[in-house]
Amino acid sequence: MNPASNPPPHSGIDPSEWALRVDLAACYRIFAMLGWTELIYNHITVRVPGPQRHFLINPFGLHYSEVTASNLVKIDLAGKVVGRSDWPINPAGFTVHGAIHAGVEGAHCVMHTHTTAGMAVACSRAGLSMSNFYSAQLHGKLAYHDFEGITVHADEGPRLVRAIGDRPAVILRNHGLLAWSDSIHRCFAILWLLNRACEIQLASMSMGAVIEIPEDIQRKCTADSLQFDERFGAGRDMYDALVRQVDRIDSSYRY
Repeated sequence: MNPASNPPPHSGIDPSEWALRVDLAACYRIFAMLGWTELIYNHITVRVPGPQRHFLINPFGLHYSEVTASNLVKIDLAGKVVGRSDWPINPAGFTVHGAIHAGVEGAHCVMHTHTTAGMAVACSRAGLSMSNFYSAQLHGKLAYHDFEGITVHADEGPRLVRAIGDRPAVILRNHGLLAWSDSIHRCFAILWLLNRACEIQLASMSMGAVIEIPEDIQRKCTADSLQFDERFGAGRDMYDALVRQVDRIDSSYRY
């Protein structure tokens, strides 16, 4: 079933916003299913259709498995709640997201995780090793941002945006992983690719020296990657398959 097929339960919610709410709530459930959670922390944010710069974010205090289309919170670029919400948000959590939404062209969706593999590579001096099938698809797509402490200070935003440039996969040093894109499914595909590269690196480097992939092969792999190629949906089919899996487990996120 298409996530947009359910009508909004409350009058006053635009159908396009409701469809986005359902899609984003499904994404939170996918993260929960994959174990990409950090208790009640971390965020996936997406811009609401329309001229206003409004965004949807998870209610602070809920686990990702409890997020639904109707309890997602709409906020503005300053992190202030727009309209009514039964839940607060974590303002500190939106500091990074808000800076990227405001300063990076095309960043309509932003995802951030603290997975073990992602944080381990983020803590590595060398960063991501271009030595496996997945990392080889990130040539020219990866940015690094140095750790400045807990992300509660707005003045970090411009430095973060400069570090990112136009690269959609980001390693926040000593901190975790981040991805941004123009859609939820493409953003997820990029983050999945980055996280998988980190997982393989963690496993392979425990066995000793690895085989580095030549740069020309990295460049070719990235050009051929289905995650970035619109002709193959840029991750849409993969994302939809996970939504169907979530639906079989618990479809309550749709309401």
